[in-house]
Amino acid sequence: MDEQQEKVIEDAWTKEAIMDVEINIIERMIGCRTVEAVEASISYARFLRMSGLSNDNYPLFLRLLEVENHWVIDSLISDKDPFLLLSSIHPNNYLLLSAFKLLTNWHPGGIYPKTLAIILGVLQAAFSSPKDGYRIYNVSINDANNLGKHLNKELGQDDPNNRVILDILDRLGSLAGTTDNTSIEQMARQANSIRTYFFDKRKKMEEIIPQVLLVKSDYIAKEVAPEKLFV
Repeated sequence: MDEQQEKVIEDAWTKEAIMDVEINIIERMIGCRTVEAVEASISYARFLRMSGLSNDNYPLFLRLLEVENHWVIDSLISDKDPFLLLSSIHPNNYLLLSAFKLLTNWHPGGIYPKTLAIILGVLQAAFSSPKDGYRIYNVSINDANNLGKHLNKELGQDDPNNRVILDILDRLGSLAGTTDNTSIEQMARQANSIRTYFFDKRKKMEEIIPQVLLVKSDYIAKEVAPEKLFV
């Protein structure tokens, strides 16, 4: 091969081009549409877990939460409490924005309960002080609705995820009457209303949360199972 041919090949495969191919393969893997992709994602999740969560890699953990496959999430969590998985990351705008985006994208019942618990743990920590949490991320009425839509009224307030959602809504609702900011006041009132409708057996959640948000799904129905689980 002469120098001219080598130069053509080198120009075609730049570092950026190779990185694009790598990213494309990882995205296909995380899509979990085939058995091979699921098994690769399980190993990738295990590698991330064993590498340890840090401020440098937590966005990769958040990206894995988008994977709609409970085997992958179990590999990421292992024996940890899902509510505490991201507890070492100090609340920031990117973290909270990502959390609410996931709540918005997921349908009620369409996500693995442990995955939902991870996000709820993030929000519960961030809004332990509602005013401080709101300064980091301005929660909207839409955010409150997308949080409330994941309440399962049939399971009652003793369900772990229900209990945390109700707690977060309670903290957001406590902002009512504390400011002249109309956006905060409206969001806080909506948070309180969602809690009220949950506890009132005579009321339906569709009366307070837009019905389009309450369309249910089933995370198990769309999962691809692995053939092998690696220990």
